[in-house]
Amino acid sequence: MRSSTLKWILLSTSVLIALIVMVQLFWLFKVYSFEEKQFNNNVVKSIRGVFEDLEMNDNPALNLKELIDNPDQNYFLFKADTIPQKDSLIFYMRHEFEDFNVLTDCMLGAYSSDTKKYIYAEYVPSVASRYPVQDRHDLPIFSRDFDHILLYFPHRSKYILGQMNFWIISSVALFLTLIGLAVSLFYFYRQKFLSEIQKDFVNNFTHEFKTPLAVMKIAADVLSQQSILNQPSRLERYTEIIKSQTEHLENQVARLLRVAATENHMIPIEKENIDAQILVEQALNKVQPLIEERNAKIEVKNATDDTLIHGDKAHLELAVVNLLENALKYSRAPHIVVETGKADSDFFISVKDNGIGIEKKYQKNIFKKFYRVPTGDVHDVKGFGIGLNFVKRIIDAHDGKIKVNSLPGIGTEFKLLIPLN
Repeated sequence: MRSSTLKWILLSTSVLIALIVMVQLFWLFKVYSFEEKQFNNNVVKSIRGVFEDLEMNDNPALNLKELIDNPDQNYFLFKADTIPQKDSLIFYMRHEFEDFNVLTDCMLGAYSSDTKKYIYAEYVPSVASRYPVQDRHDLPIFSRDFDHILLYFPHRSKYILGQMNFWIISSVALFLTLIGLAVSLFYFYRQKFLSEIQKDFVNNFTHEFKTPLAVMKIAADVLSQQSILNQPSRLERYTEIIKSQTEHLENQVARLLRVAATENHMIPIEKENIDAQILVEQALNKVQPLIEERNAKIEVKNATDDTLIHGDKAHLELAVVNLLENALKYSRAPHIVVETGKADSDFFISVKDNGIGIEKKYQKNIFKKFYRVPTGDVHDVKGFGIGLNFVKRIIDAHDGKIKVNSLPGIGTEFKLLIPLN
């Protein structure tokens, strides 16, 4: 399974996990609402039981809705034409609470409309109360033109949540499981992606070194023949072949060592004043054998007379060489335009080719180490996928930018932007 397919699976799974979490949160809210409604019903049933136990209302035909008020979610107020004795009210109230499973602490107060204050107030703890007794002065006054009993449940929300222990624990367990699954999938995707990169790197590495070594072996076999001494031109040609392939392998090894040496560190930069025009010429000289081999057409354009920049000559030259090599490798009949100039506060070096181009979806990944754009045959063009990564790091070390403009089948332009100040 390729990482692209796994990426879509990971995305779909993430969406599914998000939906499950949303549904679970919705059900928790519904359960809380249900438990809240159930608590209110149980309190009302308890109050109705107290009405039946004590003669508190002169008109028993009145509906409970007319007798009971709920001024706040933690408060219940019910009319009392006759306020009973404190001990009797507390006794029957506690008895009704236990019958209807209202097992949380309550503060009870008897309010007189004549004196505009509570005649008495008492904290009524539940059977298994775990909270300290509160002061009766905590009871607020809800102004009514009739005598009434006020019930205040200070721990109502905690009690309702306590009734939801099963739902809460199961939801937390589900959330932790989903988080673990998401982390595992992400880790698996990351490992899969790295595995594919490493596999491609090994394949490219094998191909890159196998061909030069095979050519050198053939050339060495020819040079070991006695007859070669009598053929100076042939001797020189095969000697040049070995020399050329040896230099090629040295350059590739040097690139790998540079990347390894700067893996966890910024590239060491030693800035000096550089003539960008001369830098481009020297870079072109280094790839001259490749230019001749590909019969490439090279154009150099200087958009400004002032080509002085401040940077690390060796590294910037290496960056331009990498871009030139890519332009030559990925063009069938190379026509390369190298341009220098100024753009706002930056100096730019542009390398434009007429190669195969890069599709938009791949452009964001081309600067990743070991990444190579799929071309149908991963070994169609030699390379490790480290050149552009190294170029990007060089430009980053100069606090610059690198821009890419590419159209498949038309060509690609890489523009290096180096700050002038």
